[in-house]
Amino acid sequence: MRQELLREVTTTGDTLQQLLNSFSEEQLNTAPFEGSWTAAQVASHICKAGDCEVLYGSTAPSNRQPDEKIPAVKSVFLNFDTKMSSPEFIRPDEGHLPKESVLKDTAAIWEKLTTAANTVNLTEECTSFEVPGFGPFTRLEWIQFINIHTQRHIHQLQRIYNTVVKA
Repeated sequence: MRQELLREVTTTGDTLQQLLNSFSEEQLNTAPFEGSWTAAQVASHICKAGDCEVLYGSTAPSNRQPDEKIPAVKSVFLNFDTKMSSPEFIRPDEGHLPKESVLKDTAAIWEKLTTAANTVNLTEECTSFEVPGFGPFTRLEWIQFINIHTQRHIHQLQRIYNTVVKA
């Protein structure tokens, strides 16, 4: 279980970094259309949503399979036809975001996530925060939630790239 998780997290993190690195600083800060986030803002949102604090917060033993909710998370977050709005507390920073900072911040978040995936007890349930509609997640489900949420935004970043860079 842990090796597969690490492989998935590493693949997502590498894909994110490569994609962000493929933008110039100007492109990274260009909105593809009115009202859209820039690629830099998407990265800022990923970092805020990927904060691993919840993984080290209070936990309790779980009486269910530690990966039980992952199919539901995938079903919701990998449905690219569904529009979602971000909760206020994880909305991206406004204005110009330097490429160097964007890459450094996303790498740091991914290093924390990889460390957690490699070290924490994956079966314990996190009790300090719940994603609305899902109830409490195990640490495994939280790590996969962050990973899957980022995969959703990688899809968004690829669309931004195709509009801003290839246009």
